[in-house]
Amino acid sequence: MTSLFKKIITIFSLTVVLAAGTFAGNTEAASTVASNEIVSSAKSLVGIKYRYGGTTKAGFDCSGYIGYVYKSKGVNLARTAAGMYNSGKAVKKANLAVGDLVFFNTSGRGVSHVGMYIGSGKFIHASTSKGVRVDKLNDPYYWGKKYVGAKRVANVTVAKK
Repeated sequence: MTSLFKKIITIFSLTVVLAAGTFAGNTEAASTVASNEIVSSAKSLVGIKYRYGGTTKAGFDCSGYIGYVYKSKGVNLARTAAGMYNSGKAVKKANLAVGDLVFFNTSGRGVSHVGMYIGSGKFIHASTSKGVRVDKLNDPYYWGKKYVGAKRVANVTVAKK
């Protein structure tokens, strides 16, 4: 009897996981996010340490950090870098706008890292070695070679000066 119960629980659990995966890439975008606000919010977290699975100021992983910043501006994103990559509108590197998500393959197995483009060829992200920091998108030693693509997940408006 316990064996049958375990099988039923296992099947039910797998069904829930598969059903939830169907909606993992969905994004609830705010009508508008001001570029200066989102960058300011992102930069205010520079220096916070990296924590695998982290989604709070106690420590962030890459997607936890990006999700935290966007959620603070009313935009809900998927939890993982790959899930974020499966949402939004593709953007060519030459057409990047402040607030676009930039994706990298750091593991050799597809999209595994996400950051946010902040302008002037730079992006902000949660680095495993140095926590939340700013790096050059086209860094010839590392990030430039790992770049996969970019997505626009919200209507980001450039603030007027």
